[in-house]
Amino acid sequence: MAAKKVTKQFKIMAPGGKATPAPPIGPALGANGVNPGQFITQFNERTKEFQGRVVGCLITVYSDRSFEFEIKTSPASVLITSALKIEKGSGTPNTNKVGKLTKAQLKKIAEEKLKDLNTTNVEAAMRTIAGTARSMGVTIEE
Repeated sequence: MAAKKVTKQFKIMAPGGKATPAPPIGPALGANGVNPGQFITQFNERTKEFQGRVVGCLITVYSDRSFEFEIKTSPASVLITSALKIEKGSGTPNTNKVGKLTKAQLKKIAEEKLKDLNTTNVEAAMRTIAGTARSMGVTIEE
């Protein structure tokens, strides 16, 4: 059996377990040759434990219009806002602070995000997440 030829690879962000074929997801899938109904059913089944939290997804489309997708972890900003139970980050992060993240919370987020970061070191992952938090107006407790 010959390997299938990859025609396209693209990324989307969607709410885990609650994705619908409505815009913006449906049109993005259709434009790339993916059956939106089929994808949404499989995606919601595999992401039901995230219940509405935004997750990334890398979709690979093959020449016979079949597809595979890989679920990524949520963006760091989503993990930070959910840990602090805030709506969003600060519009002016250098002057207006919106919350404090403890070292324990930072480590938990870094460990969750570790498989999608370009490091295997938890300390380096914590520094990466701390940088995202800083740009959102969140301070890190020492």
